Amino acid sequence: MTIGENCEIHPTVVIGDGVTVGDRVSIGPYAVLTGPLDLGDDCWVGAHVTLGAPPEWIGKVHPRTWTEVSPHQGVVIGAGTVIREMSAVQQGAERPTSIGRGGFVMNHTSVEHDVRIGDNCIIAPSSTLGGHVTLGDGVNLGMSTVVHQRRVIGARAMVGMGSVVAKDVPPFATVFGNPVALRGTNRVGMHRSGIPEDDIAAVEKLYASGRLSAVADLPQSLADAFAWWQALAVKPLVS
Repeated sequence: MTIGENCEIHPTVVIGDGVTVGDRVSIGPYAVLTGPLDLGDDCWVGAHVTLGAPPEWIGKVHPRTWTEVSPHQGVVIGAGTVIREMSAVQQGAERPTSIGRGGFVMNHTSVEHDVRIGDNCIIAPSSTLGGHVTLGDGVNLGMSTVVHQRRVIGARAMVGMGSVVAKDVPPFATVFGNPVALRGTNRVGMHRSGIPEDDIAAVEKLYASGRLSAVADLPQSLADAFAWWQALAVKPLVS
C-alpha cells in the first residue's frame, strides 16, 4: 500500500495491499479499495464505494480477505476523477479496468470487469457498463443507461437516460431508446469541447445521410475518432 501526500482518508476506509493512492485524494466513509489498484492524484471517492472487487465472472478467484492482492488484472483510475457514493469498479480479468483522467462517475454506477473509459467521461447515476465495454473520450451517459458487454461508444457521444446500448455507438452521436437508435449529432458536447461549427455541420451532414461512407471527407481530427471506433466496433449502430 502506498498513500500520497495531503490525502483525506476516513478512518473506516479499507485499503488492501497493492493499492497506490496519489496525492490530494479524498476517500469517504466505508470505501473498500483492493489491489492491484492505481488511484491517481486529486481523485475524490465517495462513501461506500468499492474499487477493485474481483470480476463478476463465474469461476474467477475471489480472495479470502479484503487486504490481499487480487490475482486479476487490476484497476487504473486517472487523475482528477470523481467516483460518487455506492459505485463499484471491478478488477479486470483479461485487461485492466480503467477510467481516464477527469471522469465524473455518479452514484450507484457499476463499472464491470475489463471496462475502459476514456478521459473526461460523465456517467450519470445508476448506470451499468457490462464487461469489456469501451468508451472514448468525452462520452456522456444519461441516468440509468445500460451498456451491453463488449460494446464500444465513440468519443463525445451522448446516450440519453434509460437507454439500452446493444450496438456500438459512433463518435459524436446522440442516441437514446431501448434499444438505442441514432437521433442526430451531439452538437452541444462538440461545441463545449471546442470543435468548430463547420466541423459540427460536417458530422450532422454525415449522420443525416444515414451511413458512414463519407467519413473520409471529414476533417482529420474527426476522422481519427471514427477510425478508432471502426477499428473496435463489432456491431455498429450505423455502418
